[in-house]
Formats: sequence, structure tokens, C-alpha cells
Amino acid sequence: MSVQTPEATEIELLDEAVEAILRPIEALLFVASEPLSIKQIAKLTRASEPAVASALARLGGEFADRGIIVREVGGGYRFATAAIARDAVEAYLLPPKSNISTPALEALAIVAHMQPVTKGEIESIRGVNSDSVVSTLLERQLIAEAGRKDVVGRPMTYKTTTTFLESFGLRSLDDLPQLELEPGQPLELDLLSAAIPPLLPESAEAAEE
Repeated sequence: MSVQTPEATEIELLDEAVEAILRPIEALLFVASEPLSIKQIAKLTRASEPAVASALARLGGEFADRGIIVREVGGGYRFATAAIARDAVEAYLLPPKSNISTPALEALAIVAHMQPVTKGEIESIRGVNSDSVVSTLLERQLIAEAGRKDVVGRPMTYKTTTTFLESFGLRSLDDLPQLELEPGQPLELDLLSAAIPPLLPESAEAAEE
């Protein structure tokens, strides 16, 4: 008669816990409007964080070759469109001319790397008025107000949002490529473009000042 070791018993218990929460987690990812962290999922399913992590890994494998995949982004997990299905989904969901312009992309790159940053600081680097592009980024919820800077005039500062991370498939800001930004220096967009190709403009027609 074989006797199970404590390690084998522990693995068996973990497998049972994973099996019990696998479909509830799948449902949570389906209905969630934002990425869910392992800690959040553990609380919702009343399971341990190791069990949740194992369940997420199993779900990731199950959905790896489907039109919907499990993606770690913005500090959590959510269902996302697979790259092979992106064009069809965007054609259905996105309005015409939804691509971001190069000027807006410049401003977004500055905010991403220097946040919290004021509009004046954005303009100092870009060398042009940035009212329009900042408004566009706010409307698209790619950036948000981050409070006022403690200097004369107390200008508003801006930061990127979870929507920004989700839109560009970033788990966190640490995934951004390195970019040196100095007032008066030209902005090298090619260093950032590898991380955000879906939002590059299709033509110059959408350019903003």
C-alpha cells in the first residue's frame, strides 16, 4: 500500500482548489470592466493566492489559441482580444479615424515617461501649444488629472491611466522602453512606437497641433 507524502498531499489539495475556482475566475474575467489582481480574485473566490495564480495560468493555457486570451495588464488580469482577431474586432468597435495622431502620441509619450507632468512641461519639450492634444488624450481617457503642482500658479499635472496600459498591452509603466526627454531636444518616437503600434496614425489627415 502506497503512502502519500506531505508534498503530494499538498499538491493534490492545490489541484482541488484550482479546479473549484477555475470557472468562477473565468466568469469574473468575463464580466470585469478592468483588470483584476490576484489579491482581488482571491478575495472574491475565497481562495488562496497560490491557487488563484495556478488557476490563471491554467486558463491562460486553455485560451492561448483562441480569439480571446487571458492577458496580464495594468497590474491585473483580464480577457483580451488575441492579436489575430484584433483587426476584425477594431473594425466592429472603433469609430472612423480613431487612430491617435502623431502630435498626440508625442504628448502621450511625454506624460508616460515624466508623469506627473504639467501641460507647460509638455509644451516645453514639444515646442508648440498642446491644448488640443491634451484635451484629446483626456477625452480618450489615456491620461487623467493628477493634482496640482506645488509651484507658482499651481498648474494641473497629468498622468497615464489604466486605459493607457490596457490599450498598449502593458502590465505596468515598467514595461515602457527607455526614453530620454529634455526641453529643446527632439522627441524620438521610434523608441516608444514598438510598444504602441495599434494607435499610430494611418495618415497625416488626423494630425493635430
